[in-house]
Amino acid sequence: MKSAYELAMERLQKSQPSVALSKDQKKQLAEIDSTFKAKIAEWELFLKEQIAKAQTAGKFEDVEALEKQLAAEIRRLHEDCEAKKEKLRASFGANH
Repeated sequence: MKSAYELAMERLQKSQPSVALSKDQKKQLAEIDSTFKAKIAEWELFLKEQIAKAQTAGKFEDVEALEKQLAAEIRRLHEDCEAKKEKLRASFGANH
C-alpha cells in the first residue's frame, strides 16, 4: 500500500514530469546564479558603504531609505535571476 506522499509524488510526476539536465545545462544555470550573486554582492558593498556613511553623519532617515533600497535591489535581482533561469529551463524543455 502506497503512502499519501508516494501517491502525491506520482500525480505530480504525471502532471509535471521532471527533466534530467545535462552537465552543460546545469553549468548554464550555475553561471546565471554566479552572475546574480556577484551583482548582489556589488549592490551590498556599495549600499552598505553608503549606509555606514549616513550612520556616521547621523542621517538616520537616509539610513532607513538606503536599507529599503538595498532590500528592494536584492529582491529584484533574485526575481530577475529566477526569471532568467526559468526561461532557460523552458528552452531546455523545448529542445527535447
